[in-house]
Amino acid sequence: MGREDQVEEREVLDSIFPDEITDISENAYKVSITLDNPEFDPEESEQPVIYLEVSYPEEYPDVAPELNISSPPNARYQRLDIQEDRDQLLESLQETIEENMGMAMVFTLVSALKESAEALMLERANAVQVEREKVAAKLEEIENAKFRGTPVNRETFLEWMAKFQKEIADEEQRQKEEKEAEDKKKRSGKEEKKLTGRQLWERGLAGKGDYDEEDEDAMPTIDKLKVTA
Repeated sequence: MGREDQVEEREVLDSIFPDEITDISENAYKVSITLDNPEFDPEESEQPVIYLEVSYPEEYPDVAPELNISSPPNARYQRLDIQEDRDQLLESLQETIEENMGMAMVFTLVSALKESAEALMLERANAVQVEREKVAAKLEEIENAKFRGTPVNRETFLEWMAKFQKEIADEEQRQKEEKEAEDKKKRSGKEEKKLTGRQLWERGLAGKGDYDEEDEDAMPTIDKLKVTA
């Protein structure tokens, strides 16, 4: 076990990935993995490429290999960002590592990483598609509403009736308040113009019937006027 197994695994990987594998050091290399885009996703114009970097500890494969994930310089993908997704993708490999401890596992890890990355891209593409469908459905609903009225059922009818009755009550209250204000204004004007009996007498208007006989200041009725010599 140990170095002999590492050399043997590397020779197998060279035959499987003749153009994809690149040495980093004597005990380390990286494998280029080309990912397949979701078939229905038109936004990803090129196939994403990621690298699985593998470093052999002396005891490998009895211990796990040291792994890292990277991408080509300046690579920008719609559904994948290695800077943000690296930890999640590395975590997705832990189960595969545990299941293959003691055996050459890099080929299996490459396959598992490709599957996990493509699943992550598919999940994000599906989420975008769902949002697009929601927007399209809403636009269609708005468009269809132009050609038909609001469907009437018991709930919508009761809602309309309550709103209609409130509008009627509000209008009646408004008219009542306006009438009361107008009546008050008229009464106020009359009270200002009406003179008391005393005022009528002082102004020489007594007897013309313009004062209010019920007013406390009204002049008493004079039945007879007696003149003495």
